[in-house]
Amino acid sequence: MSAGYSPQGQSVQAASPPAWRELAATFCIAIAAIGSAPVLHLANPALAITIEVLIGIAIVVAVPTCAPAVAIFVLFFQNLFVSVLSPLVPLPSDLDFIKGYNFLVCSVMWLATLALYVLGQRNQSAEVNRIMRWGVITLAVVSLYFAIGFVQDGQPAAVYLRNIVLPLFLFQLSLLTAATYEVRITPFLVTLAIILMLCGYVELVLRDVWLAITNGHTFWGFDELKATHSGVWEAQMRQTGNVPVTLKDRFSFDFLNTPLLEGFGLSKMLRINGPNMHPISFAYGLGFLALFLFSVGRPLLALAALPLLVFCSVKGALITVIFVAAGWIGTRLIGAVATLLLGFAGMIGFAILAIRLGLQIGDYHVIGLMGGLDGFVQRPYGRGLGIGGNLSDSYFSIDWSAAQAAGTIDGAVESAIGVLLYQMGVASFVLLAFYFAIALKAWRLYASSGYLTQGLAGFGVLVVLLNGLFQEEALFAPLALGLMLSLAGLVIGSHARVQTVAEAEPARLTGYQPVT
Repeated sequence: MSAGYSPQGQSVQAASPPAWRELAATFCIAIAAIGSAPVLHLANPALAITIEVLIGIAIVVAVPTCAPAVAIFVLFFQNLFVSVLSPLVPLPSDLDFIKGYNFLVCSVMWLATLALYVLGQRNQSAEVNRIMRWGVITLAVVSLYFAIGFVQDGQPAAVYLRNIVLPLFLFQLSLLTAATYEVRITPFLVTLAIILMLCGYVELVLRDVWLAITNGHTFWGFDELKATHSGVWEAQMRQTGNVPVTLKDRFSFDFLNTPLLEGFGLSKMLRINGPNMHPISFAYGLGFLALFLFSVGRPLLALAALPLLVFCSVKGALITVIFVAAGWIGTRLIGAVATLLLGFAGMIGFAILAIRLGLQIGDYHVIGLMGGLDGFVQRPYGRGLGIGGNLSDSYFSIDWSAAQAAGTIDGAVESAIGVLLYQMGVASFVLLAFYFAIALKAWRLYASSGYLTQGLAGFGVLVVLLNGLFQEEALFAPLALGLMLSLAGLVIGSHARVQTVAEAEPARLTGYQPVT
């Protein structure tokens, strides 16, 4: 589902342009894959799980090129289907369970693809084999720390396992699919971006209409009930001093959620949550799609996404867009190598400045990072997944005033890298090194070709890793790191497939353009 790309990022007509029926079929498959989950669950949870597993396997076997697109779609839209059907959901626990079907579908597609790869039915080039070996080692290390954490506190350990492995699943799913087949993704992502922007602007301009058509009051009512019982609301009110009265109060935030902008009259703006019902994830998704649209020669559509990105009010997503755009521009002006080196220097300088400012103003993310670093020094071999972090019981008893005075806490919160260091110790560097290596691989492809989409994959993963210092969602929300790694898998897998074809049948590549 994609045209090729020129070095300038302009679309190039592929040899076999996709018919609109192929695009429509992909969306129908994706809607059926995740739209059926809440309906089936309300009838019989066991039946729902069985059908979703079969759907995931069927996609990989029958229409494998659709698998990466389906994975992206279900991550964006599952909560929309859940919200629409929320009046039929009896308990908050049922709602939480239903939200997990997107992970189930993605995991089954990954597992089926991995099984076919192991059985020799998918690309087994030396390059792909090497990447897959390191990926499996990384998953094994994460699984070991999951086992250590699970015997101590099972539920948060399971949630952190899901948050960590899903981006890796998306990467391997996309890598193996693109290494075996010509995956045409551009028309799908362009259409998806248009749909998401329409949803975003309806929510922004017609908030009450959006809440009505999505049954938002019922959906968020379940969330309120859960937050009240768990102590999340009390913790948030103690941190911020804000006491929400209406549903819209919950969506009101100071711009970028920082006291540094208090004097600019940007307080109490209504954030948009998108069809995935989470402003941070939606912002990362919009930022990714805006950059992708620009990379494939659709700058006007990319610009149309930026106002929505601003109204999500998420620093990390805005930083990602700015840094990736700067990387593209820098490559044109001073070359790829100099841009990468300056980019590293700029990211290190940004991190140092953010930490210093964060300690001065008592920023919770920086304090959480410091707690993770302290915990790492105290126990460098880690404690196990789920021990520490925003999901631990100790999170609700944090004395933030004392933490701000001390500049640290006993534990790690609000920082993905801080949490990883606290939970996995030195083993977290295996995971982070794998991410870093994938980013550099995508960047090397970009440095030699100039294709903006490859540059987006390389620079994007690096910047999201930077954001992981100050934000849990950067590495743990699938629409943040997961989307970037999915794109990286597509561009790296596509390159591996092209190299295999070039060695076997060079004539087939006459006039060929790399695709994602």
